[in-house]
Amino acid sequence: MAQAAFTVLKLKPSASDSKKDREALEFIEKMTTYTGQVQEMVLREILSRNASTEYLRRHGLAGRTDPKSFKAMLPVVTYEELLPEIRRIANGDRSPILSAHPISEFLTSSGTSAGERKLMPTIEEELDRKQSLYNLLMPVMNKFVPGLDKGKALYFLFVKTESKTPGGLPARPVLTSYYKSAHFLTRPADPYTKYTSPTASILCTDSFQSMYTQMLAGLVDRRSVLRMGAVFASGLLRAIHFLEVHYQALAADLENGTVDPRITDSKVRAAIQRLLLPDPKNAAQVRAECSSGNWQGIIKRIWPNTKYLDVIVTGAMAQYIPTLDFYSGGLPLACTMYASSECYFGLNLNPMSKPSDVAYTIMPHMGYFEFLPVDDNNNANNDKRMEMEELVDLANVKVGKDYELVVTTYSGLYRYKVGDVLRVAGFYNNAPQFNFVRRKNVLLSIDSDKTDETELQKGIAAAEAAHLSAYNTRVVEYTSYADTKTIPGHYVIYWELSSGGHDNHVEPPTSVLDQCCLTIERSLNSVYRQGRVYDCIGPLEIRIVSNGTFDELMDYAISRGASINQYKVPRCVNFTPIVELLDARVVSTHFSPGLPAWSPHQQHQHQRPNMMN
Repeated sequence: MAQAAFTVLKLKPSASDSKKDREALEFIEKMTTYTGQVQEMVLREILSRNASTEYLRRHGLAGRTDPKSFKAMLPVVTYEELLPEIRRIANGDRSPILSAHPISEFLTSSGTSAGERKLMPTIEEELDRKQSLYNLLMPVMNKFVPGLDKGKALYFLFVKTESKTPGGLPARPVLTSYYKSAHFLTRPADPYTKYTSPTASILCTDSFQSMYTQMLAGLVDRRSVLRMGAVFASGLLRAIHFLEVHYQALAADLENGTVDPRITDSKVRAAIQRLLLPDPKNAAQVRAECSSGNWQGIIKRIWPNTKYLDVIVTGAMAQYIPTLDFYSGGLPLACTMYASSECYFGLNLNPMSKPSDVAYTIMPHMGYFEFLPVDDNNNANNDKRMEMEELVDLANVKVGKDYELVVTTYSGLYRYKVGDVLRVAGFYNNAPQFNFVRRKNVLLSIDSDKTDETELQKGIAAAEAAHLSAYNTRVVEYTSYADTKTIPGHYVIYWELSSGGHDNHVEPPTSVLDQCCLTIERSLNSVYRQGRVYDCIGPLEIRIVSNGTFDELMDYAISRGASINQYKVPRCVNFTPIVELLDARVVSTHFSPGLPAWSPHQQHQHQRPNMMN
């Protein structure tokens, strides 16, 4: 609780705060002091507004707004259980199925269902609610890092290609939705939202042109940059790698005041040209730093006034912390907000804390939040009756306990399991603060992709059937890990092969094993394939290990106390000695020779068989 008390002292509004900051900090104090009361008000408002919906009427809740009836009559649900309703809306049914307010678009979740993106319904006013959370971020940060209004922010922000559902509703990632909204495009002048990147560059769907011009704009006025970031740590590292590859062309543009001919988008060219004047001195400094051969601390050397990096480094992104420290020279890493496609949840009230100590405070006005206790084996209890009995309200969670987050939103999700496992770190006033522990059932992740064990197994089986069976070869064991030392990071799969006792076994040639990589990639979900196409994820790699390697792996685990009767080959490894053991037994390495197919229309293929229903 010491950390929470420290945060309280830091955040109390003071006379030195601006009027806008005082109002924001007072709002945080009010929300976190009356957490339970705000939550009950939010629940009653959601149930009252949506009383006429088919979903609430079906469960006997029409006209009932009390928490007791809500908990007794509504089941806890997963995405798969809501798919019939979501498909009807996606296919054009405009009746009040989940929400009494019209569904304005679908937000495509980075989580997967049947190998594809989930579609999260949302309503127009949710943008106001999200903006209310964004408005709290800088007042909190100003308590810890003064003077941020004296410069600019270099944030690498990107939109992704969007599509439409069969019924004509937009389907796009949550941040693409926000960057294209009036809340972002016509935001009022504010010294804390001075971004170096032109809006045209952010909205450009060509990833090269967007990255190039955002980097160029950040170099033009690099001494004004006080904070630097991207949504995910992986995104910021891709930007640094991009600079490493393209600094000569960028320096030439700085020197001559020109725009590289590869920038063909007329709006982007015009926007970046307005920022450029010939600056040989700046170009020479950038060129000298980038050509020195030493990239340690390059961020501070190129952008010397940067005070911190604003990136998510919790959960799967924690694997990038050492690389960020290397490139930044140990700049603080600020994780400011906790959000998902389903709902925006809360913020970090101590944003300059170490990544291992990051705790997010869920703001009670954003939705109605319940928590399903996770048992000692990290498995949530799946029995529906027990779920309804065990769910805990936001204000009543216990410090040190792990819970799976369950949300009810204004947009029409009711008691929906998000799939995030959180641990209660403490309280700020009466609002709990949570460490993000993990995503449920996620095996591998590089960027926004999430691949589970079943999906990886299916991909390996597809590669075996398509390529290895002709050589009487099979995969006897495998494991994997997300290699984040390369930029972009990529999946690595270790295979131990066997002839299966066949006398006419022929060793598969390198070209065949390369094709195995591509076949696995083609079988993975659209989020992964989009990441490959957009260069957020590198080519999948298969490392063939010598026979007997996985027996050695078992021996090692047993030597560390594992039970020989209960031992199972881990399908993902991240413990350095195990990775070193595997790498020492590698006899050949193979990479995907091409890109898996992806298009925005593939995101919703799982709906099409139902279009005639």
